[in-house]
Amino acid sequence: MTQTKNIVLVHGGFVDGSGWRRVHDLLAADGYRVTVVQNPTLSLAGDVLATLRVLRAQDGPCVLAGHGYGGVVITEAGSHDAVAALVYIAGYLPDAYESVSTLGLLPPALPPQDGFLLLDREKFPETYAADLPYAEARFLAGSQVPWGVDAAGGRVNRPAWRDKPTSCLVTADDRIIPAAAQHTMAARAGATVTEIAASHAVHMSQPRVTADIIRAAAQLGRTEKLGRTEKLGRTEKLGRTEKLGRTEKLGRTAEQEAGR
Repeated sequence: MTQTKNIVLVHGGFVDGSGWRRVHDLLAADGYRVTVVQNPTLSLAGDVLATLRVLRAQDGPCVLAGHGYGGVVITEAGSHDAVAALVYIAGYLPDAYESVSTLGLLPPALPPQDGFLLLDREKFPETYAADLPYAEARFLAGSQVPWGVDAAGGRVNRPAWRDKPTSCLVTADDRIIPAAAQHTMAARAGATVTEIAASHAVHMSQPRVTADIIRAAAQLGRTEKLGRTEKLGRTEKLGRTEKLGRTEKLGRTAEQEAGR
């Protein structure tokens, strides 16, 4: 079994790449070479270009992971030869000629201003990051990155998930992308699906689970689409997973994760 040592992480709308910090540190501690794309979220074309620059700089195959709108970005950029596998973390998986807008899955944002979307600052914690400590969620609300309407409306040409092994972490408590929509998109892509009781900010609130999904994609060393679904009832290494038959709360907060 071969192992991919390079990992590229793409953030979504309303935030920047710093949200990947906990996942980055966990994977880097395991010896992976991790790069975080600072995509500007002004347009899909610009975000794809920023991602391709990073992919061209890799010294070997990589796992390309995207969170939220970052899923749209990796769907378009993931056809690059350097990409060995795709991982969607609470992400959009559009098909050809689809965008976040055409999917009818725009988040509950305020009306656009000057071509940008923002979430209501007072509602941000419960909408985006209900399982983060309130102080951290409030900081995210106050430091929002405006998400370009052109980015939300950017259409994919050829979805990389048609040709690359694909995994999805579905967030059952997501108020940005409903879990049912995540499952529908993942099934259409023939993805291997893991579901967890978490908010849209799962990569911050459950970094170990997120890192495990990415690590599993890097360790697979095979190219077939598995197309299975599993629901996690607890945090565990995904190198040996099991189907539990029901969705359970993980019962681990971001504070507990930080203290481990």
